[in-house]
This record gives sequence, structure tokens and C-alpha cells, in this order.
Amino acid sequence: MFFLSRRWKPNKWPFYVLLVVELLLTIALLALFGIAAPNLYRTKLWQDGADNGFNSSPTTGLYAAANYRPYTTPKVWSQFITDYNVVIAVLSMFIMLVKSIMYMLHVFPPILSAVVHAILIALYTVSVDYQASSDTTDPNHPQNGPPWYITKSCSVTHNKSLVGYCQQAKASFACTCAMLGIFVVYLGFAVWSCFPSKRQREEYAEAKRIKAEKWARFETIEDPVTGETIRAPEPETPGFQGGLTPMTPRTRTFNILGGTKDLPLQKPVATPSAKSPSFAIRSPDLPRSPLTPGFVDRTGSNVRAGKAPEVVDGTDPVSPQLYFPPPPKTSKK
Repeated sequence: MFFLSRRWKPNKWPFYVLLVVELLLTIALLALFGIAAPNLYRTKLWQDGADNGFNSSPTTGLYAAANYRPYTTPKVWSQFITDYNVVIAVLSMFIMLVKSIMYMLHVFPPILSAVVHAILIALYTVSVDYQASSDTTDPNHPQNGPPWYITKSCSVTHNKSLVGYCQQAKASFACTCAMLGIFVVYLGFAVWSCFPSKRQREEYAEAKRIKAEKWARFETIEDPVTGETIRAPEPETPGFQGGLTPMTPRTRTFNILGGTKDLPLQKPVATPSAKSPSFAIRSPDLPRSPLTPGFVDRTGSNVRAGKAPEVVDGTDPVSPQLYFPPPPKTSKK
């Protein structure tokens, strides 16, 4: 029996340990990325690497524009990665606060955790890729791999005042990689918790059995005479059993208004193309108008429509009596 478990295993403490580590890394990233924004030391480190011959120069774009050559700023030195890091750091803090509260309220199942942390892994993978990307825009000084402040010691800086900025950039990359590793652990822990253990499968089977027994009690009744337990009878619907058409009060009313009598239950005709009997059939004993063809008066004579009744035996034909109300009485003063 396979189902997705909604409980974490083995207990709640691994999740709390990961939350503490994530909180510390998130605070560090917010501080480092906030200090670096919008462009505190990115261009300075770029220029220092060019002075040492490690990468291209920030003025490469100006020379390319002057010579009408296409130029694209390397990803590691672009403004996009600086703004992107600030955004994902703020988003990580928000998600961490929300998921910690949801976990304490037992409304953060492992499957939801797997989806959330898979998205965070994708976001931080982009950040790591941009921070460790290469710079090959200058053929004379190509940088094949991560920038110099990651691969080399900060003591090699051409301008010694940039040692602190170099250390901050190195720490930002390290914390980003550590945060990516934490989210990978989150994802593995969530996926592992989605698969139920043997004890959880037994509890699920027991709960399902109890639920089935509870519904079975509603479907059976006990005979008051013999005391035996019998199955509750199913209601018989004439329209679905025996092929009979039910006679409801509404059907009876429409039959009376249509002129037919109160017909009993009828079986439908076997042929599929046959139509059901119409309710517009008029009963022969209903009175008709004198102008209707085939009208029979009280004397039994047939009267055609639009013609005066004929005289029978020198007597006036019997015409229907009409009722005229008496005129209103005038009040006397």
C-alpha cells in the first residue's frame, strides 16, 4: 500500500537544526549582499583584477562601443547578479519564517517542503553560477573559471585597501554555496519523509479498516424479532427497476389539466423510436363550445360549427342558458 506520508521522520529535531543553520546563513547573506548593493566594490575588484592581469578591464566596454563592436558585460561583473542576490536573500528570509510557523502548526507536509526547497535550489544555483562565471571578453587577459578573489588569496590585490572588500566577496560566495547545500539537505530530508515507514503503513491500514467498519454499521440493521443483523434494504425506484414510470403528484396534476384521466403506472413501449403517450388527449365527456365541430347539445342533436341549430318537431332548439348578473341597484338619498 503506497501513499505519501504527511509526517516527518524520524522526529522534529533535524528540521529545527536545519532551521537554526539556515537562519544564521540568511542573516549573513542579507548583511553581505546588502552591503555590496548597489555597487560598493564590484567594479573596484574588477579593475584590480585587470591591473593584475587576471581579467578584463571595466573600460573594455567603452573601447568596444567606440569601435562599434558588440560587447556584453561578463555575468560575474554585471549589475544583475548584485540585485539578484539581494532579492533571493530577502525571499529566503520570508520563506524561512513562514515555513517554520507552518511546521510548528503541523501544516507543512514533506511534499510541500520538497516543492519549496526545489525552487530555492534553482534560485541559488543561478546565483552560484553567476558568481563563479568566467570573463573572456578580453582575449589578452582571459579568465577561464571563477574570478580571482575566489581562486586566489586576497593578499594578491594590487590595491591593498581592497583586501576587506575581497574578503567580503569571498564570504558572500561561501555563504551562498553553504545555503545551497542546506537546501539540498532539506530536499533530501523531505523526499525521504514522503515515503511512509512500516509503522506508518500499519497505522494507515488500521485507520482505513476502522473507517470501513464504521460505514458498515450504517449499512446494516438489527432485526428486532430475531436479533439477527441484516443488510439495510435499498430503496426501490419504479423508474429504474421494473421499467415502470412513476406517477408523481405533479404528473397527475398535468394529466388532469391536459384532459386525461388519472392513468396508472405504465410500462414504456419496447421500440426505442416510439413516443410516450401525449398528455394533450381530451376526454370525450368534457363539454365543448357550440361553435366547435361535432358539438352535441342537451337534446342529442349534432350542431355544425357556425350554423344555427335546426328546429326539431316545431320546437325551439334548446340553447345553453347564459347567466347575466342583475343590474346594480341605485342608492336613494
